[in-house]
Amino acid sequence: MSDIHPLAILIAACARGISGVQVTWVGCRPEEQQRIYFANHTSHLDFVVLWSALPPGVRSRTHPVAARDYWQGGVRAYLAKAVFRAVFVDRAAHSEQTGKESSFAAAHKVIDDLSAALGESDSLIIFPEGTRGSGEGVGPFRSGIYHLARKHPEVDLVPAYLENLSRILPKGELLPVPLLSRLTFGEPMRIHPAEAKEDFLARARTALESLRRKGQ
Repeated sequence: MSDIHPLAILIAACARGISGVQVTWVGCRPEEQQRIYFANHTSHLDFVVLWSALPPGVRSRTHPVAARDYWQGGVRAYLAKAVFRAVFVDRAAHSEQTGKESSFAAAHKVIDDLSAALGESDSLIIFPEGTRGSGEGVGPFRSGIYHLARKHPEVDLVPAYLENLSRILPKGELLPVPLLSRLTFGEPMRIHPAEAKEDFLARARTALESLRRKGQ
């Protein structure tokens, strides 16, 4: 089992305390097996809270996926890379200002990097919306989760719905406001052999959205 950085243990405890997160597992248990956890994205606390909610044995093998443009440089980069062992991705890969050919190459590299991070035994935490939402619902999924699932059809994808974190750390704020939040893990899913991209993305998004009702 990989070691967890001592600072990560402290930050995880603080994140659980600040968020008052109530964790529910619906349709699966927190087992030490390779998984891709996919969640809605409303706050910079998201990956810390989700990561901290996993048991230590699971946490030690799970890498959050983080946007390089936000977490790069100084303390943020150290925390993301050295403490949480995050995988950085470039959101510019999906930019409309990026040329079609270079955008395809960048997106392909993102999938390769995530696949390498998974390896044979590790897990990932990803946010398929690609950007933060308002917390009112789940936005459209980008195609990365589809291509990752297609490349690793044997790995379970577990939806994880986060509630109230957008109020605990609103966009543009630096200091969190202590409130209660909820995290619901749903039933694992896998991509079907001949499943079209649009069908898979719709099914995954529905699986995540449905947890808002199940967690109440």
